[in-house]
Amino acid sequence: MLAEVARSSSNKSFSFEDGTASPDSEKFFAAYFQASSLGFALIDSELRYLLINDALAEMNGLPAAQHLGKTVREIIGDVADFLEPKLQSIFSTGEAIFNLVGSGELRHKAEPGHWTGHFIPLKDRSGSVKRVAAIVLERTQEKKMQSALADLSRQLKNHRMRLQVLHDISSILSDSWNIQQVFPAISARLRRVLQQEYAGFEVHDSGSGLLVRHVDDFPLSRGHLDTVQISSQNSPGGRALELGRPILFSGEQLAQFDAEIARRFVAEGFRSLCCVPLVRPKGPLGVFVLGSTRNNAFRPEDFELLNQVAFLLGTALENQRAQAEIQALKQRLTHERQYLEGEVRSKGEFSEIVGESHALRQVLEQVATVAPSSATVLIQGETGTGKELIARAIHRMSRNREAAFVKLNCAAIPTGLLESELFGHEKGAFTGAVSQKIGRLELADGGSLFLDEVGEIPLELQPKLLRVLQDQEFERLGSTRTIRVNVRLVAATNRDLVRSVAEHQFRNDLFYRLNVFPIHIPPLRERPEDIPLLVRYFVRKFAQRMDRHIETIPKETMAALIKWHWPGNIRELENLMERSVILSTGRALHVPPLEQLQNTPDSPIQPDERLSSVEREHIIRVLRESGGAISGRDGAAHRLGVKRTTLQSKMQRLGITREEYLPPKKQ
Repeated sequence: MLAEVARSSSNKSFSFEDGTASPDSEKFFAAYFQASSLGFALIDSELRYLLINDALAEMNGLPAAQHLGKTVREIIGDVADFLEPKLQSIFSTGEAIFNLVGSGELRHKAEPGHWTGHFIPLKDRSGSVKRVAAIVLERTQEKKMQSALADLSRQLKNHRMRLQVLHDISSILSDSWNIQQVFPAISARLRRVLQQEYAGFEVHDSGSGLLVRHVDDFPLSRGHLDTVQISSQNSPGGRALELGRPILFSGEQLAQFDAEIARRFVAEGFRSLCCVPLVRPKGPLGVFVLGSTRNNAFRPEDFELLNQVAFLLGTALENQRAQAEIQALKQRLTHERQYLEGEVRSKGEFSEIVGESHALRQVLEQVATVAPSSATVLIQGETGTGKELIARAIHRMSRNREAAFVKLNCAAIPTGLLESELFGHEKGAFTGAVSQKIGRLELADGGSLFLDEVGEIPLELQPKLLRVLQDQEFERLGSTRTIRVNVRLVAATNRDLVRSVAEHQFRNDLFYRLNVFPIHIPPLRERPEDIPLLVRYFVRKFAQRMDRHIETIPKETMAALIKWHWPGNIRELENLMERSVILSTGRALHVPPLEQLQNTPDSPIQPDERLSSVEREHIIRVLRESGGAISGRDGAAHRLGVKRTTLQSKMQRLGITREEYLPPKKQ
């Protein structure tokens, strides 16, 4: 009978010796047999193929001739575990099975397949089922198409979600550039698609080389990440920044880093870490970091979204910095304008400095020499000698004359606030710091900074000032960002800094750095020839201000003023002239008795009569030894180690006459 079936298969005709098919059913099955898209087969009770067309043979992966006489299991393999019970049920019950859906990997096919089959029993005249007709429709391509459409739908949905997340983050940052304030909302939007437990933004500090944690969002933190510094060397973020591309790290890879931050990530239970660097043409800006306690939580497909988020964060950070710089510049310009409006602008280089003495001319020559350079100048002299006027003259003659001249009196600022006044501070840097403050150093950038009473700077603050002098850089209080400045420093003091260094009250390295070009201003008692000019200048100034008409200064008054030792120097003289103009009711200047100055705040220095007596006797003895010669190599001034004018001033102050040191003339 199998031979007859085989013959029927070859000539595409159906005839059954036992009469299991009628002429109508023969036509019906012949139509299926010849169909190019439908598979057809006849299977006997032993589940062997009696007949099969080319369409079904191709579905099974073997030529039709190799099917005949073989069982279903021999042809389709393990898929028979599903099909055999169905066929046996048809033989036993005689009931057909329609729309039977099957799938699996056939023995002779390289990929899984999907089918829908109709299985119809063929009975003989006695009603027994002798054969089963199988009509099979392959649906593998349809399933592939459905799977592809489902994948595409999932991808489109995921892409739409990511676009929405990106849009939300962009909107958040457009409303506020304050990353610390809006970062939790940004992390929450990103968690919708990536389910990260940790998100952080580390900013690269070009000054220290560290990655500073600018902000993070870690609701489930165990506290291991608090206060830890992040090195840009041998750390996950540093590695991504060095390579300039996003990197995924597993928990095992994190454990291989020596950096403390990597150990803290492991302690927090992270098994996945994604570091996305942000590099600008000017250099590295920072790293966007995501962490998760799940394995393989992040994939390379996430890089596109994370790169865009990192770019938005970087742009916001740059905008925030630019806004801060603009605000700082506005404050600086405001402060500079205040300083410039308060500064007395003079037409001449030394028009504010009154005097024609040799000692003063020497000082002004030194000013003219050092002013065009950028060297640090240390102005020394007693209180009231006009150190600030000399500092302003240096600035006016410098190359930075058009920039700001900023003054800071180190003795007038409380010790606790001096550092903030000098370097500035950030909001919240200390109790009471309710807003950002621009320091005097930053205000003087491009110009000159005058530190008056520099000897009063506390020891703990001196190293920071030394760093500014050496490197021209500093940090505000409460900030890690290094600020570079170009400042010409002019310092002044009435203290003996050499003695302060010896007594360990002033750092010797700072003293040497300040003492690049020292200028000593002589006290007023050493240039008495300038006193008449100063008196006339101050009288004219105060008389004009008070609308007084003072035309004469009595000779005896001028002589007394010249003879006075002026412990308060020019400031004392200025105060006395203001008082005298107030007391003068006529056209002549009325000066109160100079002895009264000993008990006034303007003249705090009390003369030591015993010391003056010793000094007087010593000068007389040296004058006698030099034969009365004051100047010259063998003169008294050279022997005493002082200038001629200084010695003459001391002699006048101490009342030394020629008769006391010259031998009497022979009669």
